[in-house]
Amino acid sequence: MTIFARKNLGMTFALLLLAAPATSAFAAEAAVVIPAPAIDEAAKGSSETAVFAGGCFWGVQAVFQHVKGVKNAVSGYSGGAKETASYETVSLGETGHAEAVEVTFDPHEVSYGTLLQVFFSVAHNPTQLNYQGPDQGTQYRSAIFTASAEQQKVAAAYIAQLDRTGLFHAPIVTKLSKLEGFYPAEKYHQDFLTLNPNHPYIVYNDMPKIDNLKTIFPAAFRANPVLVSKAKT
Repeated sequence: MTIFARKNLGMTFALLLLAAPATSAFAAEAAVVIPAPAIDEAAKGSSETAVFAGGCFWGVQAVFQHVKGVKNAVSGYSGGAKETASYETVSLGETGHAEAVEVTFDPHEVSYGTLLQVFFSVAHNPTQLNYQGPDQGTQYRSAIFTASAEQQKVAAAYIAQLDRTGLFHAPIVTKLSKLEGFYPAEKYHQDFLTLNPNHPYIVYNDMPKIDNLKTIFPAAFRANPVLVSKAKT
């Protein structure tokens, strides 16, 4: 879906919000409280990267920007070729790319497993195949692009664990793929939620995710997000 289509949807959401209580709890997708991974990575070094895709990258980026231990969270594209990694091209749904977020974190402060828990619990709905809320197409698929064999092992084990719990109403469809490349999105997509908190799409779809993160993961929540525009390079 292009940014113009999102704006049109935003007008629809605005009308819905006018008729709803003035609370961000009026959300398109509800969070699911889930257990922590039974298997997690051991902390190694002071910095690691993980790449997650779960629908529009605006909200996914914002969620991880509010997690303690995250050093940076960049919206971008993964799963396709460098030559097709642009918003208008990816929005056609034919590039193999997914809108994704590259999360750089300190594994001594937040583990990869905890990031997975946040991803599956509040960042998106992992049971929706090739769409997320109002956004349709493979570019909005649920995916994890693993940067190591250990990440692959932990993520696969966690998906199996969550499916066994029966906490989700349907099987998890998140696809695991080896990370072949990540390409940052255009500047106007970075820090979008923080810069546009009153955008109807953000109000309806993404602000509730931040509220859910604060409620479900209070120990991991940071009030002030780490922004791309201010992150150390």
